[in-house]
Amino acid sequence: MGNLFGKKKDEGKKSRVTDQDKAVLELKNQRDRLKQLQNKITKQIEKEREAARQFLRDGKKEKAKLLLRKKKFGETQIEKMDGQLENIEKMVHDLEFAQIETEVLKGLQSGNESLKQLHQMFSIETVEKIMDETREAAEYQQEINDLLAGGLTQQDEEDVLSELDDIIKASLPATADEGEVPELPDVPEELPEGKRRKAEKEKQQAEAMLAS
Repeated sequence: MGNLFGKKKDEGKKSRVTDQDKAVLELKNQRDRLKQLQNKITKQIEKEREAARQFLRDGKKEKAKLLLRKKKFGETQIEKMDGQLENIEKMVHDLEFAQIETEVLKGLQSGNESLKQLHQMFSIETVEKIMDETREAAEYQQEINDLLAGGLTQQDEEDVLSELDDIIKASLPATADEGEVPELPDVPEELPEGKRRKAEKEKQQAEAMLAS
């Protein structure tokens, strides 16, 4: 049982390695092998150059010439390898960039699918209704803010107080027992502080007149 689960786990890991990953890995291995070969040829060239100098000191001109030809061939091979390495590096870069582009496209595709799901969840009518309700709530809040910020004119203030007096008078009983002072309604708490103080004063004056 343990081996079976372990095998499935390994297969899952292997499935994550794409063909592009394998291609990139193979190219990098070729690059490393070429660099190792270049280093080997470079060291061999240095030895051949030194050996050619020794042959010339010993008067063996032909052998020195043969080694120099061999050295020149090695230098030509190194130049060819430089071109191959440049091509390999470009291919590796292109493959890795293609992988990044693929991931980006997958992300964009996933985002588009999410947007489609949201559009399916909310119809245009629903979205418009939510926006209208939000706009109405914002306008109402702005009206309240304007009132609290002293947006009413002096005439508006007087109209409010006059309406308050009318409410107080309308709430008085038609007849009252002798010696009994009718109770006036409380001043609304939602009035701004300045208006509320003035209304309280008016109420006190009305109560004093009734008491007298």
